[in-house]
Amino acid sequence: MQYASLDGILRTILTIVCIYYLLKFIGKLLFPIMVKTVVDKAQENFHQQQQSYQRPQNNQSDFVNTNSKSDKPREKKKVGEYIDYEEID
Repeated sequence: MQYASLDGILRTILTIVCIYYLLKFIGKLLFPIMVKTVVDKAQENFHQQQQSYQRPQNNQSDFVNTNSKSDKPREKKKVGEYIDYEEID
């Protein structure tokens, strides 16, 4: 049976703490760069979508309404009359 030595435990804890702080430091450096990249890409996609909406489409501008019933407003279907029920104790 092997026993853990105090020296081994302290070295493991120190290694874990060092790795934690190293990742935290690298995260502080890389996180703003990653966020800026994502925001720039989203902004570029947004501008491309806006430009595609601003350009007139040929098939949309040549649209002619051939529906003759469009002059009259549609009547709503009458489902039935509303009945108000009262609760009886």
